[in-house]
Amino acid sequence: MKQKVYIETSVLSYLAARTSANKIVSAHQTVTKDWWRTESTKFELYVSEIVLREAGRGDVAAARKRFSYASECNILPMKNEVLSVAESFMKLSSMPKKASEDALHISVATVHHVDYLLSWNCAHIANASIQKELSKIAFSLGYELPILCTPLELFGE
Repeated sequence: MKQKVYIETSVLSYLAARTSANKIVSAHQTVTKDWWRTESTKFELYVSEIVLREAGRGDVAAARKRFSYASECNILPMKNEVLSVAESFMKLSSMPKKASEDALHISVATVHHVDYLLSWNCAHIANASIQKELSKIAFSLGYELPILCTPLELFGE
């Protein structure tokens, strides 16, 4: 059975965007495209309604590309549990109020027992100190937090 990966919006954005002039962002885009090409088929891929809503924002042509990639993924439904867990993440961790949608991404992946959450949002999602806090909170609620990581960290051998 394949492991499950939740694809957060930043990954779709890096896949769909024109190559950035910023060398770091450009490198992240290349890593993301390489991961999608060589690794994505090794996993069951998931997005949520939140990802679809975020992916639809902004430039219409770019949104179309993001939706094209998202269409290769299964959609995880929102449940009452997701909102409750996200609320606990926000109340009990150091995540700032502006990160409420990020808490929802993490909560969707947690409640649906996803193995990995893939993101380039290193401020509020793929962040080691926040991950440690959220792991304790998830455990106290009877869940296991997925591994929150970037595509660079999820390459196989």
